[in-house]
Amino acid sequence: MSELEKMTAGKLYDAGDPSLSKIRDKAHSLAFRYNQLDELHKEERAEILKELLPNLGKDSSLTGPIYFDYGFNFHTGDRFYCNFNFVCLDVCEIDIGDDVFCGPNVSINTPLHPLLAEERNQYLSEHGMTDKEYGKKIVIGSNCWIASNVTICAGSHIGDNCVIGAGSVVVGDIPEG
Repeated sequence: MSELEKMTAGKLYDAGDPSLSKIRDKAHSLAFRYNQLDELHKEERAEILKELLPNLGKDSSLTGPIYFDYGFNFHTGDRFYCNFNFVCLDVCEIDIGDDVFCGPNVSINTPLHPLLAEERNQYLSEHGMTDKEYGKKIVIGSNCWIASNVTICAGSHIGDNCVIGAGSVVVGDIPEG
């Protein structure tokens, strides 16, 4: 099983793997290019988004700056909107319904690291670092409002019609509103 297959399956994988680094570097480069263009360059920005986010729904809008690890694991329904400083660490799938709106400084983070020191330390490199991690899918239902400065953690599921208040940290399941 390749490191990419392990990553997308939510298994422990090596984030420093050269093939993953290449994909991640491309996504970072595309996001950087998007962020450098002002909003008057709508056609150029739309072309970048098509490449960076192939699973973005129709009539969606990302204000920017935006940051993605990979982009291909980010799936939205139609009419998705995010405001400034949207961070998406998409090592596993992020599945977002229709008509979801995100305020500024929202982070959606699928990666996890071994929590126990003895588990982390068994993967230390010669530089004293570990690139071993795994991820868990995040699901956000339709018709949700994610307010400013919200962090959504790995494995979280937010039901349809929910409002997540400013500054919240979502670490589990939020039932349909």
